[in-house]
Amino acid sequence: MRFKLLIATCLCLWQTFLFAQPKWNIKGFVVTEGNIAANANVKLLPIGTTKACDDDGYFQFSKLNQGKYQLLVTMTGYADYHTELSLSNKNIELTIQLKPASATLQAVTVTARKSQNVSGRLRDVSGTAIYAGKKTEVIQLRNINANLSANNTRQIYARIPGLNIWEYNQGGLQLGIGGRGLSPNRSSNFNVRQNGYDISADALGYPESYYTPSAEAVDRIEIIRGAASLQYGPQFGGLVNFVMKEGPKQKKAEFTSRLTGGSFGFLNTFNSIGGTVANSKLNYYGFYQFKRGDDWRPNSRYHQHNAYLHLAYSLNNHLKITGEYTLMNYLAQQPGGLTDAQFASDASVSVRSRNWFKVDWHLISLQLDYQWDSLNRINWRTYTLQGGREALGLLSYINRPDVGGNRDFLWDKYSNLGTELRFIHQYHLSDQLLSTLLVGSRFYQGLTLRKQGDGNDGAGADFSFVGTEPNKSSFRFPGTNLVGFAENIFQLNRHWSITPGFRVEYINTKANGYYYQDNLFIPDEKKEESKTNPRSFALLGIGTSWKFNNGTELYANVSQNYRSINFNDIRVVNANAKVDPALKDETGYNIDLGFRGTFRSWLYADISLFYLKYNNRIGSIFTKDSNFMTYRLRTNLSDSRNQGLEMLLEGDVLKALTGGKAKYQLTLYTNLSLINAVYTNTLNTAIADKMVENVPPLTFRTGASFGNKRWNITYQYSFQDRQYSDATNAESTPTAVDGSIPAFSVMDLSLSHRWNHITLYAGANNLLDQRYYTRRADGYPGPGIIPADKRSYYLTLQLKW
Repeated sequence: MRFKLLIATCLCLWQTFLFAQPKWNIKGFVVTEGNIAANANVKLLPIGTTKACDDDGYFQFSKLNQGKYQLLVTMTGYADYHTELSLSNKNIELTIQLKPASATLQAVTVTARKSQNVSGRLRDVSGTAIYAGKKTEVIQLRNINANLSANNTRQIYARIPGLNIWEYNQGGLQLGIGGRGLSPNRSSNFNVRQNGYDISADALGYPESYYTPSAEAVDRIEIIRGAASLQYGPQFGGLVNFVMKEGPKQKKAEFTSRLTGGSFGFLNTFNSIGGTVANSKLNYYGFYQFKRGDDWRPNSRYHQHNAYLHLAYSLNNHLKITGEYTLMNYLAQQPGGLTDAQFASDASVSVRSRNWFKVDWHLISLQLDYQWDSLNRINWRTYTLQGGREALGLLSYINRPDVGGNRDFLWDKYSNLGTELRFIHQYHLSDQLLSTLLVGSRFYQGLTLRKQGDGNDGAGADFSFVGTEPNKSSFRFPGTNLVGFAENIFQLNRHWSITPGFRVEYINTKANGYYYQDNLFIPDEKKEESKTNPRSFALLGIGTSWKFNNGTELYANVSQNYRSINFNDIRVVNANAKVDPALKDETGYNIDLGFRGTFRSWLYADISLFYLKYNNRIGSIFTKDSNFMTYRLRTNLSDSRNQGLEMLLEGDVLKALTGGKAKYQLTLYTNLSLINAVYTNTLNTAIADKMVENVPPLTFRTGASFGNKRWNITYQYSFQDRQYSDATNAESTPTAVDGSIPAFSVMDLSLSHRWNHITLYAGANNLLDQRYYTRRADGYPGPGIIPADKRSYYLTLQLKW
């Protein structure tokens, strides 16, 4: 008995000794020359565990016993890295620099430093997506010195060539960007996503973005041009994906508080907390933001609430589950538009005092990531939008005074559900060449409820109809979308890859409801309507890439595009704009040919040519009604052809001059786009060979950023050439809905200084106080000319610990 007790006691002491042994970590960052190596695969032997680096290039192996280990790092297009490590009495922290397959590898055991570049490109394979041979762009917001509290679009997207930006700021509540001659209207020609899932009103039938993620909470913005049609949706513009911040991997809690004050009563508060807990298994991040302002014109004020929560839990080394929730709502009074004469006389006036706009947005997503090994990954994301927008005010001609009476009231509710499944498999065509296959599917069901009628005759934000039902229209617009897609990178040798792909879609859009129509014998005749429009189509594309030994790349692609119209494009009553009920879907294709890369670790360049062919292009042409009043008709005008040059250069001059030994950083960047876009194949002499609307032939943005780790000063100059708002290239019209948009230039200045946990930001936007406009609106927030903001100042205090 005593012997058994002795044995049991020894066993207990031995187990206690084993479990009491301290556990250690091997962690670090993987980078390439000038870029983060997101999704490089890191394998630890002899335990055999493989981790994929996150979007910061970070990896970590936790709770390791003392002993000898081997580390193997692999990534497509780069030579494998292998090293032996001895883990004893302290954690090991690495920065591993990968070199192209023909070069030597480096590793240094120092604390990792993130890249200070603002611009860049996506890796050929990232997560469960393929970007090889495509024109891709990345904006690293953590490296931008700009007015982030107001989502200043001109500064944030300064390094993206070919973008036409509509500036109607109101604190950055809405984003309006268009690329390569496509309309910037609420960014509807882009597939707009947050962390990979749709955030627009109805991605199928009404792809306008009323919600813009807070720039203070965004880690980076990913943009993929027309070739994104195969994986993300057939839009001609491509994809804009806002990747939100996550909690830091090496802290249990990090708190950030930002308070901004600015011109015209601007106030913004932003507070976030994030970290990694539960034995490094749970990553969390959340924020709350409130902003308000009075703007610089009368009858203009707004307030917004925005909140976000991210929870990602790693059940084991293979499986991670991520849940996210986003809330955003705002109320804005809109001062309306101006005529040409009013803008020339005094751009600060307002002739509309009863216009209001309200948005309520709720996004929920659930994502599952499973990695069998370093070569096989699956991603399954499901998401829903429950939201709405309400517009109340006068849509009558802006050259007519507001004499009172009932206002126009437009009411929308959106209820959408989507799910996407992606599987990526990497395989060897030969012993040294790793190819990649991606297959995926998508199911999307959207529902838009839309009502329009008379609102009350007051001046406040009373969003209600007069009478028992809307007296103009009421419709239900359900839509269903089924998609299958595939792409494959064939790595033919260590330089050359070819990536073909295809996408098949089924779309079924429906309309059920009523509208009122005036005719000669029956005024306000109520008409019931029920329609359905099922269609199927396939898209093809192919890309290719040649990577040189110095890390630069020659790339090219061609991809088909498709834009479907929906009945909710049609059933809106607006005196300034009418829609052709016979609208047809649009088809076409994008071609890219470019050269990009980082030269000698200090200069990043992306220079490309593009060709965009647009068939049955929907556009605007001004005409007159029976009362000889000018209005805008939206219809299939003709085909169009857009072609041009896009160029970005960004480099650290001091790094080049000193061989990387400078104490300071002087970054210069230049963004140039030249676009020629005209209408073709039409017998309509009013638009034949005319410039496509919303296409400035020349856009030029340049800037300089000088500083070090503690302080920074950034200057930016922007020039945009003359363009037109309609297909006839009218210089002006009485209603100001159509006409030219003159060329303009504008400057911005931003300053920052950090003291330990405190950072101070300050700046001036529109430094020389220029008067200009970028948009003529046919509806809200107009109609008419929408003046851009005059000179404004901001000051931000940030506390971070």
